[in-house]
Amino acid sequence: MASLTRSIASNITNRSYNNLPASSSALRHIFHVSSNHDDEHPSTHVTKSNSSVKQRSTGSLINNSYVNASPSQAFSLRRNHTTNVPDFSKYKKENSSADASRSFAYMMVGTTALVSAAGAQATVSDFLANMSASADVLALAKAEVDLASIPEGKNVTIKWRGKPVFIRHRTRDEIAEANTVNVQELRDPQQDAERVKQPEWLVMLGVCTHLGCVPIGEAGDYGGWYCPCHGSHYDISGRIRKGPAPLNLEIPEYNFQEDKLIIG
Repeated sequence: MASLTRSIASNITNRSYNNLPASSSALRHIFHVSSNHDDEHPSTHVTKSNSSVKQRSTGSLINNSYVNASPSQAFSLRRNHTTNVPDFSKYKKENSSADASRSFAYMMVGTTALVSAAGAQATVSDFLANMSASADVLALAKAEVDLASIPEGKNVTIKWRGKPVFIRHRTRDEIAEANTVNVQELRDPQQDAERVKQPEWLVMLGVCTHLGCVPIGEAGDYGGWYCPCHGSHYDISGRIRKGPAPLNLEIPEYNFQEDKLIIG
């Protein structure tokens, strides 16, 4: 019976009217299954597998044979790798130890930090330079007064940064009067020496500390300045002595340069 099965399989493979050519693996599977079933079923053989095979025998003759078989495994061709890999050995570091790599990493981090800090400093400097006042604005920020033009015992009012500034050339009697005041009795205690750089020159902002009015010079109960808006009286040192004002008249930043007064 085994020889008969082999003849059938050979005829199947040689037939020209096969529906689909069977793969070699499928045919080997058919041979194996047919051989195993020869002893159990000597008559008609039907094999079920991934490949479907239909056989019909009458006696010892084969009328038709249809083999519908699909390849159970895809054939793959193994090709050799033909790409040439370049030699990068000359680009590699000669000293590749852990200490060398760590030192290189520290150097790169430090260099990056320094470059970033320099860039940030340049950016901030340019920004501040653009935001700062121009030369003409800085020129207006200072006021220059010729002290020789102010006689003793007189007041001069100038404009500085949009505000009035009182300049008083005080007499010796006025200086003595300012120093004899009991500071403990003042609302805003200040010694006269704290408010002047030179005793004969008193420089103050002419803005009342109550509501920003402009006081009148050589007026009031204390011979200094008087604010007619709400009745604040200031003495010859510009200290508040009477009225609603809470503080003394403000002293601006100023300096003396020979016979000139520089305010600002």
